[in-house]
This record gives sequence, structure tokens and C-alpha cells, in this order.
Amino acid sequence: MIKTNIILQGDALTELKKLPDECINCCMTSPPYWALRDYGVKGQLGLEKDFNEYINKLCNIFDEVKRVLRKDGTCWVNMGDTYGGTGDKGDLKDPKNKEGRNGQKKALNKSATAKSLCMIPERFAIEMINRGWILRNKIIWYKRNAMPCPVKDRFTVDYEMLFFFTKSKKYWFETQYESVKTETISRNKYGLIPKKRVGACGTDRKAGSFMSNKGRNKRAVWDIPLKGFREAHFATYPESLCEIPIKSGCPIGGIVLDPFFGSGTTGVVALKQKKKFIGIELNNSYCDIAKKRLEPYLSQKKIGDLV
Repeated sequence: MIKTNIILQGDALTELKKLPDECINCCMTSPPYWALRDYGVKGQLGLEKDFNEYINKLCNIFDEVKRVLRKDGTCWVNMGDTYGGTGDKGDLKDPKNKEGRNGQKKALNKSATAKSLCMIPERFAIEMINRGWILRNKIIWYKRNAMPCPVKDRFTVDYEMLFFFTKSKKYWFETQYESVKTETISRNKYGLIPKKRVGACGTDRKAGSFMSNKGRNKRAVWDIPLKGFREAHFATYPESLCEIPIKSGCPIGGIVLDPFFGSGTTGVVALKQKKKFIGIELNNSYCDIAKKRLEPYLSQKKIGDLV
């Protein structure tokens, strides 16, 4: 038995190596993006001068995630991109972290052409596949309330990637549905939709098999607005982004891992869905934020297990 509903304070790779093989049902996380943030903590990921070094370090961590993930486990990774050049325009500073503001490091991303997108999410996904992961979906997180961007020579970026990986061809998954228009349901029911369609895998699909009474199979563009958390650091992702992956990729009572725990959003969602969590976080101040945030969802007995 492993201890659950805990926050392990330390380096992700080091702490993951302490966990036994195949003990985790689901991993849901958002690692530090490359060359965008200085959290003011020694040993932090994301300040490498070369994105190849960043990708290699990150995938080494996910090698350990793969080891601790059950054969039927799922892994979900949220990641944003970076533009080439230097990252010393002020976007590196975490306003909640005084250490990060003083003695600010420059994240020099000279390994990419200046002003060009670095394609960090795509490079990460390809390396994950090279290391044996199965990429099931590339999900677009559309942020309708994205922050305005002052740049004048390109379009504002209002989305990020969410990758859905598995370690095996067969894995635990609960199908998620979304609503459809009434007329679409009627057309499907009475055969007005073509009797045969070629599916994504090249197989014929019969009329009536595209939807259930619950709606249609959820699609891969998710409209989820940003939602701030007053006490958290500024890179917090919304609970809504975690809800679907954890619901679809982890059974009730299962264990959800987040090796970059931050303010504890993954843990909150796991507990709300009657699942357990293990969080790993390098920054001790964020561990304190997460502990405070998680306390209402835990019994007094389990609160003592938190770092």
C-alpha cells in the first residue's frame, strides 16, 4: 500500500523514483513551460538555455511516470508554447514569488529562431512517442477569455495543448458525451444520416452508431475559460480542465498523480470525484498554498498526512 492524498515536497524525478511500479491510475499535470517563468526555486524546470535540454529533462520525468502508471493507466499533459528570442520582457516574473522577482534569471531561448514559435508541445509529444508512449488525442484547450496581447504583427494566441497518452493499447476509459441539436438526433434515428460512413480508423460505421441517448462522443476542442485562484501562483490551470481527463481516465477510488502539483488543482478535482491523489511540488510555498486549499476536502485524520 502506498500513502495517498499527500504532497511530496521535492524534485519530481527524485520523488517519482521513490514510488513503486504500476501504482498510479492516472496522471494529470501541467509542467513548467519552457523559457516563460522563473519561480525562484533552485533546480526548477523550464529555464534551460536550449529547448532540447528541456524536452530531454521533461521526458526523463515522464519515463518515471510511465513506470509508476498502471498498464491500464492514462496520462494527460497540458502544455503551452514559447516564441524564440529572449524571455526577459517581464513575463517571467511570478508576482507571488519575491525570490523570483529579485535576481531574475533570463531564460534565453536562443535555440530557436527569434520571433518564431518553438513548437515545444509538438517536440514533447514526438519525443514521448519515441519513448514508447501512445498518443491517443491532441486536445485543443480554447480559452475564450484569454488575456489581451499587445503584439501588432501576429494574432493573439487563445489556446493551449492537452495531450492524452497511454502506456498500453488497452486502458481504463469512461466515454464522455456532449449535447447535440435535436434535429441531429432525429436525422440519426431515422437514417437520414448516411447508412455507412468511414470512421477515423477506416472502418464502416452504421447509421445510429454515432450517438447515444447521452449525446455524441466528446470532441477534441474544449471551450474552457480561464478562472483565477487568488492565492495560487499565476500559472494555475482551471479545475474545469482537469475534470474531464480525471473523470474519463481514472476510476472511482483510483489514484491521480500530478508531478508538478503547484497550487493543488489536480488534487482538488480528484477528491471531488471520490478519487485519491499524490502531488509532487518543488516549491515549498506552493505546497503551503495547496495544503490550505485541500484541507476542506479532507478529513482531519488525512490532513495530517499532508506535507
